[in-house]
Amino acid sequence: MNNLNNPIWLMSSAFDKLSLNELVEQAENIGVQGIDLCVFRKDGTRQDHTATHLEYDNFGLDDAKRLIEQFNKAELQLSLGAFENMIGGDEGQRIKNQNHLLKLIRIAYLLGGDENNVKVGTFVGYNHELGAEEGGFQKNLDAFKRVFEPIIRYAESLGVTVLYENCPMEGWRSASYTSTYNNLPGVLAARKLMYAMIPSRAHGEIYDPSHDIWQHTDPVEVIKASDISRIHRIHVKTTRKLKNKARIEWGGMYPMQRVESSLAVHAEVEQPKNDWDRHHYEAMLPGFGGTDHMDWRAFVDTLRNKGFAGPFEIENEAKNSKDTGNMVATVQGYEAAIHFLSPMLWNLGTNGYAYNNQNDLQYPAVADIPVKKMDDL
Repeated sequence: MNNLNNPIWLMSSAFDKLSLNELVEQAENIGVQGIDLCVFRKDGTRQDHTATHLEYDNFGLDDAKRLIEQFNKAELQLSLGAFENMIGGDEGQRIKNQNHLLKLIRIAYLLGGDENNVKVGTFVGYNHELGAEEGGFQKNLDAFKRVFEPIIRYAESLGVTVLYENCPMEGWRSASYTSTYNNLPGVLAARKLMYAMIPSRAHGEIYDPSHDIWQHTDPVEVIKASDISRIHRIHVKTTRKLKNKARIEWGGMYPMQRVESSLAVHAEVEQPKNDWDRHHYEAMLPGFGGTDHMDWRAFVDTLRNKGFAGPFEIENEAKNSKDTGNMVATVQGYEAAIHFLSPMLWNLGTNGYAYNNQNDLQYPAVADIPVKKMDDL
């Protein structure tokens, strides 16, 4: 197999305690070719991911120039992302999330946007008040179009692409709720409908195969059925499906449900240990600490056969790596994933399997523009 040269990046969420400078140094040591910078709101309400590796307020052309210089010196590429509920939840938080996304689109523009492969990652979220009504899924699609049509038009005008991750966010609400579908693009059908509603090429996806595995869907078949031109990033994260008592009791079609605790104890029925413990799986990194339930060789081959040439981003949420709270184990997980992927993504040379020809980020010839809010669109 010839001309293998997909870059391997890391997503910065696992290094939430590091400064930007420390993060860049860590990425250099690990040996990746880029960083997807998490830039969550500092005043956000999320508890599970809070990394903010860029000062997003008052970001201007000088800041963009310094950032490009820093990443070129480190021989790294970059993207941006903040993953929040954009169409549901508390209305005040929803508007703040939308306005924050507009800030990141502006920053991506100042960094060169699509010309420098600087994209902006986001969730869509879900409006459960609408979802509980008859026709609730269509009503969420309509809410998506209302919110994102002006956002995507704005991004397109600046030469920036917005990317949705396909995580259903199964633990985003309390386990006392029956549904674990909390992010609209969590299934391929939704993403296809979204692109039909907003045909612009200025939006696409970060595809994470781990989310389809616990939904008992083969990621290889999902890629075969996808428009590959919409897929700009692959998240490197995987899943081992568990064969435990809870899986037998609750089945694989529906999530575990929370009931009155004394009743569950009396009946000897398993209960969720936390809001994410509902679908009987373990988050993993490929090649680190065991076998997962995915054929990575077939997955990579299918992507290549369809012409995917983008980055593979390691998102470390592994139970035996990031979740240990141990920095050494966290780094080991990244390193193991790189070694696992490198024979599939890179050519064999005198230095073994190695990535070739990293391009520098270019300094874009753009003018500064003011920050926009949803009311301005």
